[in-house]
Amino acid sequence: MKLTVIGTGYVGLVSGTCFSEMGNKVTCVDIDQEKINKLHQGIIPIYEPGLEKMVLKNVEKGNLFFTTKLEEAIEEAEIVFIAVGTPMGEDGSADLQYVLSVAKEIGQKMNHRLIVVDKSTVPVGTADKVKAAIQAELDKRSVAIEFDMVSNPEFLKEGDAINDFMKPDRVVIGAESDYAFEKMRQLYTPFTMSRERFIAMDVRSAEMTKYAANAMLATKISFMNEMANICERVGADVNNVRVGIGSDSRIGYSFIYPGAGYGGSCFPKDVKALKKIAEENGYEAQLIRSVEEVNNRQKYVIAEKIIKRFGEDLTGKTFGLWGLAFKPETDDMREAPAIYVVKELIKRGAKVQVYDPKAMEEAQHFYLKDVENIVYKNAKYEVLEEADALILLTEWKEFRSPDFSEIEKQLKIPVIFDGRNQYNSYNLEERGFEYYQIGKN
Repeated sequence: MKLTVIGTGYVGLVSGTCFSEMGNKVTCVDIDQEKINKLHQGIIPIYEPGLEKMVLKNVEKGNLFFTTKLEEAIEEAEIVFIAVGTPMGEDGSADLQYVLSVAKEIGQKMNHRLIVVDKSTVPVGTADKVKAAIQAELDKRSVAIEFDMVSNPEFLKEGDAINDFMKPDRVVIGAESDYAFEKMRQLYTPFTMSRERFIAMDVRSAEMTKYAANAMLATKISFMNEMANICERVGADVNNVRVGIGSDSRIGYSFIYPGAGYGGSCFPKDVKALKKIAEENGYEAQLIRSVEEVNNRQKYVIAEKIIKRFGEDLTGKTFGLWGLAFKPETDDMREAPAIYVVKELIKRGAKVQVYDPKAMEEAQHFYLKDVENIVYKNAKYEVLEEADALILLTEWKEFRSPDFSEIEKQLKIPVIFDGRNQYNSYNLEERGFEYYQIGKN
């Protein structure tokens, strides 16, 4: 098939590349000329394991193209995916200006029947707005061109997006016509051949499915963090509690690891948006609100433990921090716990030495660019030089089995604050460490 993907951000670039891997001819469109120029040079704007190799391979094969010209991109396309950003507004709602701007341009440039697919995460009812925007432009042109509106939410995990796309748990398609359902089924058949994963439904239900899925996962995380905080106060060990409840098949082990809170591009934004959607429809989503409140509070738990151990005035203290990204295998720092911990410590006079395998540039140039007293190091053990404690906030593989003798040697005193409960099985107290973790201390 000939496809167009509008937007070369995380969702657009991963989706377009994976579609091209299956032999489709895919043109990715973006208004950012510099980004397109870099893609032509083989420079990938995001870090995602396996993505760069797949992009380069399919460009060489002639299956993947990049351009800023939408009219040329949709000239022969059968399906057009809208994968532009939907940033969070000040009130928590999703900002649809970019989605609707693209819809308007599609209506201005299309010259044959298209299936227009919302791939961006958008509020319920957005497909109707996109459809109206396209139709309005067709009416201005006084042309009668049939088109189909589809909602196809993405369920990609950052750090494992290629695998998620190529071997999906499910493909959710919301459409209004048999023609659209059949075309989308054909497109996704190569990805779902091992078993039927194609789930057809109405458009609004598909739009809602994305928010419901992320809210459910966020709820599990906040629930477990709430349990961790209770365990800490009653003298229980949340690590044991997690094993005890995870063995229940109705609960399972996924997303019940206690930690310093969730971050990233999806959960914070989608929880806020779902809460706003409920409010706009006259309903107070108390559970969703609580999920958000628990998470916001959780991001300060490690900082609070450090302050309790070293005091409110941290002047003269140095802390070594491993992990800036909100999760491993990504450079994404959106709503990452590290942002909150670093700022809390520096506000009290501390110096923080940091290392992350992929997110250093994001921190320096964006998320922590105006924060003083941060020292960026090139290796994990370098951050520990003359430090008063180690703080772990992202469970990268290279942090999982460190040399504790080296850690003890580098630190002024052997103190570890573990924001991911990564080292709870290492019996660090018996090795002479002060070991602080989530839900036990």
